[in-house]
Amino acid sequence: MVVLRHAKSAWPEGVPDHDRPLAARGERDAPAAGRAIAGAVGPPGLALCSTAVRARRTWELAASQWDTPPPVRHEPRLYAAGVPDLLAVVREVPAEVGTLLLTGHNPGLADLVLTLADDGVDDTLDRVRAKFPTSAVAVLSWHGAAWSDLAPGAALLTAMTVPRDTAR
Repeated sequence: MVVLRHAKSAWPEGVPDHDRPLAARGERDAPAAGRAIAGAVGPPGLALCSTAVRARRTWELAASQWDTPPPVRHEPRLYAAGVPDLLAVVREVPAEVGTLLLTGHNPGLADLVLTLADDGVDDTLDRVRAKFPTSAVAVLSWHGAAWSDLAPGAALLTAMTVPRDTAR
């Protein structure tokens, strides 16, 4: 499973939180996140994305980096979700989906990564505990037969990166 926090968002006056767009930095960083995901795991079999404008745009820009983007389902339950809601959505994913990409928001995504991972490669868990910033990508590995079996502590955090487009 790959967990992607939306890229840096803007805070325009009078715009409801759900409708906030990406900031210029987010527009630059989201494609870098897509390239990082492709390099780590290749395109996922399914993407679940929050309905918030900033998450949807992050998904669009990340997926534009792959030859064949996976199917995406825009899931309203991912907006402002905590771990129980995130787990409920993930557990509904069909068993035949190999790699799942979850695009959403903090603090829920960082909490989900920390809940699922009983261990991490190198300092990955410490880095997520310290901060899971915008555009962060966490890669979790687990050996369950079906997403419905995913449980706390069942995964290994194999990577945590914060891709940035440095061409500013």
